[in-house]
Amino acid sequence: MVDIKLDHCVVHISDWERSNRFYSEVMGAETVPVGSGWAYRFGETQLNCHGPNVHATPVAKIPVVPGGSDLCFIWPGDIDSAIDHLRNHDVEIEIGPVQRFGAKGEGISVYFRDPDGSLLEFISYDSGG
Repeated sequence: MVDIKLDHCVVHISDWERSNRFYSEVMGAETVPVGSGWAYRFGETQLNCHGPNVHATPVAKIPVVPGGSDLCFIWPGDIDSAIDHLRNHDVEIEIGPVQRFGAKGEGISVYFRDPDGSLLEFISYDSGG
């Protein structure tokens, strides 16, 4: 079997300063300048950003619009610590904690939104609760 991994996906944002702050402070991403825009790096995985003054080519048949993404991130601890983290950053939890099935099997998730309204999820595989 071929060992294929996700390299990057794309989110569309409307305000660089606001999104850079959110993705670095709340999500823990490294903000990487790319051309006239930014990307958000999480270890070996990256979110490329379409936004103001970025004219990416090629684009999807139906381009991603601000708020049009749905992404899940692995939280490196129990879900209670993820909830505390989000609350400490004044991020509203939309749903959760709830049982979900992710890339590593069963986990517990909370759902919230980025500044443009994209749905984000922290999933914890830590059974510590």
